[in-house]
Amino acid sequence: MIGRLFFAALLALALPAGADTDLKRLTLRQDLLGWEAVGRLDKEGRGFCTGALIAPDLVLTAAHCLIDSRSGQRSDPTKITFRAGLRDGVAVAQSTGARAVAHPDYNPFDRNGLRQLLSDVALLQLSAPIPAGHASPFATSARTGQGRDVTVVSFARGRLSAPSWQRACRTTFKAQGALRFSCDTNFGSSGAPIFELSAGRPRIVSIVSRGSRQDGKTEVFGMEIEAPLAGLRRALRSGSGVWDGAARAPRVVLPGSIDGDRPDIGARFVRP
Repeated sequence: MIGRLFFAALLALALPAGADTDLKRLTLRQDLLGWEAVGRLDKEGRGFCTGALIAPDLVLTAAHCLIDSRSGQRSDPTKITFRAGLRDGVAVAQSTGARAVAHPDYNPFDRNGLRQLLSDVALLQLSAPIPAGHASPFATSARTGQGRDVTVVSFARGRLSAPSWQRACRTTFKAQGALRFSCDTNFGSSGAPIFELSAGRPRIVSIVSRGSRQDGKTEVFGMEIEAPLAGLRRALRSGSGVWDGAARAPRVVLPGSIDGDRPDIGARFVRP
């Protein structure tokens, strides 16, 4: 109930006035300069998400990209391929996954929408690092706030062959670690990095978790990234909650629930 009320309050707030820019398809090699570390995560015939390198061998993405929303089964990381800077079938570099870790609080069946949003973060460790000379990893930042301009690069349905860049959109709400943006994203944009530019080179402040589309307008939700990401880095070093292709962890089940007793969480991007 708390999560539902929280999101209802967010959706009820009017967007502040501002001028978001249109999407730009990064078609040419020179268009892609500086954005090579954003890539498409292909899940062996089971769709795709967007991710971004934060180290030569670490891809930041959404937890729901690695944990099935219907079964709760964790994906085999060795069957996921990260294609950095993919443009029309050609990637700057690519590598398959080796290990993965999701936020320990993430559960696809969680009825608390706020908790699910704040924990929708995961890391995919690659089997072979991607040299920084091909795709330089991004740093993160805590510089978030209502009204602050951000920028986003993502893949999505209808534009899956090359990334699209929205140079300017806005942080329209911030509360309890959750963020709402006006950025233009769609199915497949899950896990896409949202950047701030105050330091010169883009720094990741959030990732796309969920959103809605209505009358050509979008509302996108993410989380302040630094605290959950720090926890995931520690977990990866210690091995806590980490799974690989040889021994995947069992499916995630909400404590006290039984099969069939789960909310209809629907798609991550919906049309109200």
